[in-house]
Amino acid sequence: MPEQCPPDVAEENLRVEPELVLITGMSGAGRSEALHTFEDLGYFCIDNLPPSFMPQLVELAKLPGNRIRRICVASDVRSTRLFSELGGQLARLEDEGLPAHVIVLEAEEDTLVNRFKATRRRHPLCDEGGSLLDEIRAERAALGDIRERADVVIDTSDMRPQELRQTLKDVYFTEGLGQTLSITVSSFGFKYGVPTDADIMMDVRFLPNPYYISDLRDLNGLEAPVIQFVLERPETILFLEKWLGLLDVLMPGYIMEGKHHLSIAVGCTGGMHRSVTLAEETARFLRDHGYRVAVSHRDIGRDLVAR
Repeated sequence: MPEQCPPDVAEENLRVEPELVLITGMSGAGRSEALHTFEDLGYFCIDNLPPSFMPQLVELAKLPGNRIRRICVASDVRSTRLFSELGGQLARLEDEGLPAHVIVLEAEEDTLVNRFKATRRRHPLCDEGGSLLDEIRAERAALGDIRERADVVIDTSDMRPQELRQTLKDVYFTEGLGQTLSITVSSFGFKYGVPTDADIMMDVRFLPNPYYISDLRDLNGLEAPVIQFVLERPETILFLEKWLGLLDVLMPGYIMEGKHHLSIAVGCTGGMHRSVTLAEETARFLRDHGYRVAVSHRDIGRDLVAR
């Protein structure tokens, strides 16, 4: 019989409310990029949702057992007359104690015109006639009330896509941003083949090998005698100083570029001694810096089986 939560814990879980983010703004100002940013950060995302469906979506997320707790919705003038309901739906949610975080993206007229020309896409109001500039101005007017109640207004005129992503992360994820990057650190033996999915691969075969010490040969890199042998070598001390310093530079750059999973592979000859110890040291360093890290040792013990 499945283990049940104590009543107080179950009630606590039922009281957890989803967090709702609404992205709207000018067509061509970066809504899709913003939505993808929140999706990569673990939000349940829906594009072009009619505003009248927002309360229903929130109620669905509140159902017991539903793991959706963070929702990001993009809504804009593509929903035509339904868009006029957005203000009322936001007020309704606020009255129910679940205010949405409203993000409005905008850009200068010249920038928007150039973006539409570059992509050769139609403006969503083009069916109403008029020039592209007229359509942009009509859309800006339609957004007036929502812009006034926005929590964040971002002008993307001079932003590249990665700069918009970083701006959103700075606003909403200043604390614990390292948690948005999931890292796997693995050890392996070159004699058994290199991993094909590694983003970063480090070869530590240049370090002294415990295999040639009879008392250490049958131990592995998780055991104290091997750890001591590997980490106390002058060559290893210098290597770790440079290696961990490099990772300290790389990780923020990966986050800024929107990477959400990183695989680091550390290899030695058999994957049993040096690579195991140094994979653990790498993982410890990254955890100490606030990153989510999983560790695996692909070939540990494989040499013993092969003998």
